[in-house]
Amino acid sequence: MRSMKVNLDKKISASYEIRIGYKIIDRMTLIIAKNHKAGRYVLITDNFVGSLYAKKMMDSFKDVGLNINFIEFPAGESSKNINTVLDIVGKLLELGADRGTMLIALGGGVVGDMVGFIASIYMRGIPYIQIPTTLIGQVDSSIGGKTAIDLPHGKNLLGTFHQPRAVFADLVFLETLPEKEFNNGLTEIIKYGIIDDEKMFCMLEENMDAVKSKDSALLTKLVENCCRIKKSIVEIDEKEQGLRRLLNFGHTLGHAIEAVSKYAISHGEGVALGMIAAARISGEKKYLDDTPLKRIEEIILRTGLPVKIPQNFSADDIISRLTMDKKKKDDVVHFILLKKIGMPFVNGGIANKLIYDVIEGMK
Repeated sequence: MRSMKVNLDKKISASYEIRIGYKIIDRMTLIIAKNHKAGRYVLITDNFVGSLYAKKMMDSFKDVGLNINFIEFPAGESSKNINTVLDIVGKLLELGADRGTMLIALGGGVVGDMVGFIASIYMRGIPYIQIPTTLIGQVDSSIGGKTAIDLPHGKNLLGTFHQPRAVFADLVFLETLPEKEFNNGLTEIIKYGIIDDEKMFCMLEENMDAVKSKDSALLTKLVENCCRIKKSIVEIDEKEQGLRRLLNFGHTLGHAIEAVSKYAISHGEGVALGMIAAARISGEKKYLDDTPLKRIEEIILRTGLPVKIPQNFSADDIISRLTMDKKKKDDVVHFILLKKIGMPFVNGGIANKLIYDVIEGMK
């Protein structure tokens, strides 16, 4: 098991360990019992992950003598709303959960967001632990304390920053991950290569077949590398006031595309399209040369992720969704653009005409 610490300045109690390994569930529960004591633990997951791993996780907690309860909700982005939050909170109250309770988020990004959000507001805040079961959760969303739920107006518009007490990434969970979900995670790994680590980007180009076949040694290296990049950015900018905004590369337009599709397009697919769009905008603005632009589009194509926006999607509808982006300042939506692979920057604002042309050009 490999370990690294997220060190948050002046918040020693908020600093926490990220542990990465293969088949580490038994060691995980021992560490929780030793280092993260609570009067009660509540494992929260969705019904898909629950059907695969809930019994094994519950048994492991009970084997080390921990008082553990279980809550399950329907899988999918459509559950990430205030009604599901209220339902889970009601069940926590029925169980007698109090400030001495610790929540355990077992699942992908939706579960992690939901449980983190509930932990941040339940009785004005209780601790939680992230156990991500998807690639996107292990390399990105479980780290950094971002929590949120969706509103009808758009994604992640109601949320908080609430750091977990620990993150455990067990690569065994990836063995049962559907290909579409695995590709969603590859989107974020590609993103980290584009914004921070050209060597990792090259590694993906040279070893994509091995990555797609879930080579455990290679995946461990990629997960660890992404975690190290994200934790170093979070340490500098916990609340996304500056540097952390670079992590949103591809997300601005990606979230808008997701919303217009009514979430038929997944988060990873939306971000993949958003990264291509951001790279093309960078090219149109003469920031990025043709060669890295082609490399970005080619590697996304090789993963099996979409590279074309559906013809029936209105560019005007996508652009209108950008006005609800939570990262805008005043009336300006800031894009993360590129000067080259490994060199992103925050742009001061892009004209709607250019955004429209790029969207139309990607259909």
